[in-house]
Amino acid sequence: MISSSELSAIRKRAEKTTKGPWKAFVEGRDMECGSSFIRTQDKDIELIGATEADYDFIVNARQDVFKLLDEIERLKGTSKNRFEKRK
Repeated sequence: MISSSELSAIRKRAEKTTKGPWKAFVEGRDMECGSSFIRTQDKDIELIGATEADYDFIVNARQDVFKLLDEIERLKGTSKNRFEKRK
């Protein structure tokens, strides 16, 4: 089980990242020349040694972490409400 303080720490780390949305541009898949990179609202992010799957995971993690945190909080609230109704 993840504690509230752990969830809060995860959210704080996610909020410190460069603002989204992020989009991967992988050489040979999304473009023909140049090196692969992640486009953000601010600066491009370049990775060394990353696979196509790594780029896709990292790009989607930026959005997915917030969605997952929101869903965990919703579920915790739902289960808490169910428990309180049983009392």
